[in-house]
This record gives sequence, C-alpha cells and structure tokens, in this order.
Amino acid sequence: MVNGTAHAAAGRPIGGLSHVKGAEDVPLLNVTVPLALKDTARRHPHLPAAVFCGPSVRWTWSELDRLVDEFAKGLARLGLEKGDRIGIWGPNSPEWILTQFATARIGLVLVNINPAYRLGELEFALNKVGCRALVIAERFKSSNYVAMIEALAPELAQRGTERLRAARLPSLEMVIQMGAKPAPGMLSFEDVLASGRGAAASDLDAIAAALHPDDAINIQFTSGTTGLPKGATLTHRNIVNNAHFVVRTMAFTMADRLSVTVPLYHCFGMVLGSLGCAVSGACMVFPSEGFDPEATLRALAGERCTAVYGVPSMFAAMLDVADFKSYDLTSLRTGVMAGAACPIELMKRVMTDMHLKGITICYGMTETSPVSFQSAIDDPIERRVSTIGRVHPHVEARIIDGAGNIVPAGVPGEVCVRGYSVMLGYWDDAAKTAESIVGGWMHTGDLGIIDADGYGSIVGRLKDMVIRGGENIYPREIEEFLLKMEKIREVQVFGVPDERYGEEVCAWIVCREGQTLTEDEVRAFCHGQIAHFKIPRYIRFKTELPLTATGKAQKYKMRDEMVAELEAKA
Repeated sequence: MVNGTAHAAAGRPIGGLSHVKGAEDVPLLNVTVPLALKDTARRHPHLPAAVFCGPSVRWTWSELDRLVDEFAKGLARLGLEKGDRIGIWGPNSPEWILTQFATARIGLVLVNINPAYRLGELEFALNKVGCRALVIAERFKSSNYVAMIEALAPELAQRGTERLRAARLPSLEMVIQMGAKPAPGMLSFEDVLASGRGAAASDLDAIAAALHPDDAINIQFTSGTTGLPKGATLTHRNIVNNAHFVVRTMAFTMADRLSVTVPLYHCFGMVLGSLGCAVSGACMVFPSEGFDPEATLRALAGERCTAVYGVPSMFAAMLDVADFKSYDLTSLRTGVMAGAACPIELMKRVMTDMHLKGITICYGMTETSPVSFQSAIDDPIERRVSTIGRVHPHVEARIIDGAGNIVPAGVPGEVCVRGYSVMLGYWDDAAKTAESIVGGWMHTGDLGIIDADGYGSIVGRLKDMVIRGGENIYPREIEEFLLKMEKIREVQVFGVPDERYGEEVCAWIVCREGQTLTEDEVRAFCHGQIAHFKIPRYIRFKTELPLTATGKAQKYKMRDEMVAELEAKA
C-alpha cells in the first residue's frame, strides 16, 4: 500500500525548491498489457472480472482471458499485425473491453476515438494515425456511428469481400461493427470473435513474447491549441505502471469492486479503470454505456461496489438524485475524483454521504499516462479536499517560472513532469512533441504550487483550456471552426464558471461589416460537425474585442465581464 507516510518520505521539496521525486522503493513493472492480464487470469481464474449491468454480462478472469484470445485470433486472421493502428468508437461496452485487451495481445495500437466526435473530427483522427481497422458501435445517444462512417466512406456498400478503398479514408481497410448484424460492407464483431474460437493460442503466445514494454500500444487524442487534435502515444510501460500505482495507492485487492462510471475512451476509464483492475484482480463494474446517476447508484448498491471513479459533476449528479438516501452505499470505501477542479464542499459530501472516506484526488494529463499526483487514503482530510496530493512513485515534478528556473516551494509556476509516465510523443508530430517535452520534462501548461510538505495544488492554466465536466476543450480549435462561417470576422472562445460542469464554453463574436448572425445560427453551424460539449453555451455578439497594444486578445477581460453579466442574471 502506498500511504501518506510513504509518500512523505520521498515527496518533500528538494532544497526548499518546488522540485519533488516520488518513492522508488517499489520497482516498476516490466510487463506488457497482455502479460499483466494473463498473470491475473492465472492467479484468480474463477474470481469476477467484469460486470456490465446494462446487457447483464458477467465474466470471470478466465472467461475474459479466453474471449480476449478468441477476438485477438480473429483480428490476426484478418491480416492485422503488430504496430497496425485500429480505432475504437463507441460507449462503454463488453466489446470495448475485449477490443482493448485483444488488440494489445497481438501488438496492435489501439486508437481511442471520442464517442462525441462528428464527421470532421473522425476523419482527421483516422487519417492522422493511418487506422487500418475501426471497431464501432451502431449508435450511442444522438450519435449514429454507422451513418457517419457511411457518410465518410460510401464505398463500404460496394466493398464485397475486398479491402475497403475509401477516397476520404485511404488507410482504412475494414470496419467491424459491434453485434451480430452489421451494416452493408462491415464485418460483424461476433463473426470476428467466432472465427478465433478453437484455433490454437500458440501463435498469439509467440506474438506476445515478441512485444516489449516500451512498444507503443495506445493513441489518445487531445485537442490541440493549433486547432487540430494531437495523438498522444503511450506504451505498455506507461499505462501498466500508472494503473498499478493508482490502484495501489487505494490499496486495491482482488476483493474490491470498482464502478467504472467514466468513459473508457479516456485514460481515466481505460487505464485507471479496466487496466487498474487487470493488474490488481479487482472486479470492474460498468453501470451503463454512458454516465447515468441513477444507474450508477443502483450498481453501487446492487453490486456492493467498494470503489467508484468520476469527475466532480458525476458525483454531484449522484448526490442530487431525489431518492439518493434509499441506496445502500455502505460498501464503498475509496475511489478517484479527477478530470476537473474538485470543489471542497463536494469532496466533504462525498466522503460523508457516500461513505467514501478513502476517496482520492488525482492530477495528470493524457500525455503522462495520465496520473502524476494523487492524494493518499490516509492523508489528513484537509489535504485531501484542498490539494492534488503528492507526486506519484517513480515520477519527478517541478514548478518553473517563465525563464525555466525552479521556483521556491509555495510559489506558483508551470508544472513539469518527468519519468516513466511521459508519453513517447505526439503521433507524426515531431514539432509539437519537441515543444511539449524538453529534456525529458513534459511541460503541462498548468499553473501549480508545491508546498513545503510536497502537496501540490493547481491554481490555473498557462493555456486557455476549458475543462467542462472532465472534457478538455481548447478554445483555439473552436475558434478556427467558427471562423469558417463567412459572416464572422473575429471570435474568441473562453470558459466561464458553471456549478454543474465546472466550466462552460462562451464565444464572443464580431461579425463582418453589414452582416448579422443569431445564436441559433451559430449553434446550427456547429451541430453535427464538432462534439456537443464544444458547442458554446453562451454566445455574445460584439462590435469589437478587448486587445493589447500588440493586438493580442485579452481573454481575462472578456471572462470577467461575462462572469459579472451571468452573476447579475442569477
């Protein structure tokens, strides 16, 4: 167990400066994702591995291991080989988990695609990394994945038995649709799974033996300030160890049952959740395909979960359920709240009303696999509700000023992180990688403080990133999209405080001379083209924007004015 005392021994500032190193008494794991799963299946074959409450699916570790091997053999029979990129697009589901571990089994690089993506974002992601295959759900909420991929690749309907050759998606050769009845030109997930049944596993073992912990295994897209998403490329070593140390901090054992309430396409769900269970033997419980507060409460109570993950807005939604008190949550003890600023009062309610006395706070980013700081289950309550905890094992962090100098403890500056958890880089983007990783240090862009005891706090962001309900939103991406509207001359996008989501997106727009627009027209232009959480909730039309003498937008002035307007209306 990694407790507060162990953290303290290694996590204090060095020489009075904001420079800390995590404990190294427990060695890093030198294994790949498939070996980690195999080890757990061997040790705990008959213990519960996964529960999907919606489709009522339950697997033991031996059953999960067998299904993973079957799907991996099916993928290999399609001609997919180590290093090939394969995308997955859909909500939390049994197929998602099988795809995650089966692709790792044969060394495919899994590309996580945000379920909220629309046509433009999907096209860019698939082409950026050159996906040969794509696993999709039929639909989720308002997203019809089949219809969207057919719009991008109408050639699917005439594919027959040949590889797909789509003009707009030149690398994509096959689409595997979850379920047994795929759309024309697509393969059935069930058929691919069935094709691997009965085949010997010796070929898989040979492939797995050739994998190395430092091989790329996962690409996760993060929105870029240039307006285009960047593919953070992670290795087995990155994500296996991060998962291991996160759940170790919470003292996970095979007796734990974790509610994976967060989406699997995020590091939060895929690394801390499913992979964290795979390395610890804990059971992963999926209440629903997407977050539903009542479904989550039913799962927490009905499955006697001991842990739960969520962004702050998820915990707030559960606490706000009308009959919240009717759910027996006494089995809960720990979990993670992360993905956005965690309000102190909400943390206190979670610890008391949900019995999560051992709830922890995590801080990190996709590029660091993701966690760099985490509070401990035995940290003093005031530390757990007001800080991000101490630096993780085998991770080094420092706070620097604008000149790159390490600042004294207690002084704010940019958070930089170094160690095993730092990504390989952004896929096919050496320039952006070089900007972000300097001398092995990942520059996070976050403004933070490390106090005299080594506890960290995040106080702001160097960049203008908006965090809405755990989703990282970069204003530049939305600005560039909106500028495609011919009537818009200038636009600035920024975040404003919101009680439910932490922040909401606001856009200030200056129209071209003689032109006018309405809020509805702007939102209609966005609908179906960018993810719903990126569409501005607040839109204001201005004759001019506040600028510096050198012509740079003063977003802090816009934010202050907008906050004052919203407070006056409240």
